[in-house]
Amino acid sequence: MSPRALAFVVMLPLAACGGGGTATMQMYPLTGAIARENPTLVIEAKAENTEGTSGPLTFRLPGKDGKVKCEGTWSSLTPRTVSNSSGLSLTFKKTGGELGETTETVAGVNTGEIYAVCADATRVQGTFVIGSGTASGSGNATDTNGNVYKLLF
Repeated sequence: MSPRALAFVVMLPLAACGGGGTATMQMYPLTGAIARENPTLVIEAKAENTEGTSGPLTFRLPGKDGKVKCEGTWSSLTPRTVSNSSGLSLTFKKTGGELGETTETVAGVNTGEIYAVCADATRVQGTFVIGSGTASGSGNATDTNGNVYKLLF
C-alpha cells in the first residue's frame, strides 16, 4: 500500500468523528414585537461543542424580510478538578511506576452566557444556569430590538 493510501485509511475514521456534540436550545419570546406578532413562536438555536465549556451558537430570528440568520457563542463557567498520580509499584503485574491524570466536572449548578449578532445588526445577549456535566438549563435573553426571550435546553 502506498504511503498516500495508508494516510487516507488512517485519517478517514478521524474525519468521521464529531466535534463534541450539539444541543438544541429553545427561545420563547416573552415580550416585545416578536411575542406580539406570534405568541406561540419557538425559536430553535443550535449549540455546538456541548461537551466543552463554550462553542458556536446559530439561530434565525423573524424579520421584516423573512428569517434573519444569527451567529454567536455560548459559554459556561464549568469548574473542573484535575488529579495527578505518580508512584512506584513493586508488584509483578505492575513493574515500574504509574503516571496518570484524571479530569472531573465539579457537581453543582453553573452559570453561562450567550451572545450573538444577526445579519440585520440585531444583537442578542443572555444568561443561563446549567447543571454540571449536563446539557440542560434555563435562562433569559434580550435583543437590541426590545424583545425578551426565555431560554430552555
